[in-house]
Amino acid sequence: MTIEYVLLLTAMTMLVLKVFISAPTEAFRNAGPKMGARVERQLETGAGFKPNGSPNQWQADQ
Repeated sequence: MTIEYVLLLTAMTMLVLKVFISAPTEAFRNAGPKMGARVERQLETGAGFKPNGSPNQWQADQ
């Protein structure tokens, strides 16, 4: 009876570990295009790089 319990507990632990390892991988894989689109939008508009989202003020080198 103990052997069956240990095997069942081991199988459940492996299943839980698989979920914990694979869930973040899928989330990061799917989030890449969204993050790239956000960065491109911020680069185009200049928003998100200064407080209050004000556009960048470009200055000539001195």
